[in-house]
Amino acid sequence: MSSQRPDPRLMTDLSVRVWGMAASGQTFNQHVQARNISSSGALFSGLEHQLKVGDIVGVQYENQKTRCKVIWVMDTGPVHKFQAGVQIVTGQDCPWKDHLTPDQLTPQPDPNNRRRFARHRISFPLEFRDERVHTPMRVNATDISGNGCYVETILPLAIGITLRVDFWVENDKISTSAVVRTSDPGVGMGIEFIGLTPDTKQRVQAYLDKTDPLTLNAFKTSV
Repeated sequence: MSSQRPDPRLMTDLSVRVWGMAASGQTFNQHVQARNISSSGALFSGLEHQLKVGDIVGVQYENQKTRCKVIWVMDTGPVHKFQAGVQIVTGQDCPWKDHLTPDQLTPQPDPNNRRRFARHRISFPLEFRDERVHTPMRVNATDISGNGCYVETILPLAIGITLRVDFWVENDKISTSAVVRTSDPGVGMGIEFIGLTPDTKQRVQAYLDKTDPLTLNAFKTSV
């Protein structure tokens, strides 16, 4: 049995936006109240749709976005509607950290970070084609590294589907094959670039690091 203590919780009444796929299969997008928060999760109250335990939802507080996993769900009646306990997905930022004291901030660095490129949470334009239909789609990745990116979409493709991805680094067009690694209905999908050479990955990463140095500094501090 683990002896790890749960993160300290702060009682709050923050308004946050939540979106994703409800248990009914219907997409939803609404504002709810975060009744308590920690550096690793929160309790949401006022959900109008029942969620499924284990699903991923998108969360936004003010201008900060993150993704959370649903840990538990409870129907609390007509006043508070559905409540849900959520946990911030590993590698995602805590959007309400400014409300927490240093003692309440308990960052848990991903042990795999040392083997990965830093993810930059910037809007990055790219075009991809599902290799089954070859129809191009222009989207903006919400976070990206030399290894891959995450794309917000209410209709993500299934895990394992291969794509052709094109984007620009300075004046050069980069083209690569890619594969869908994660698929979160109503939220988005994670894509891994599998056709880039190590040198090209390093070049893409260097460009992102130069474009968004604050994220790079935070990444270095956490590992």
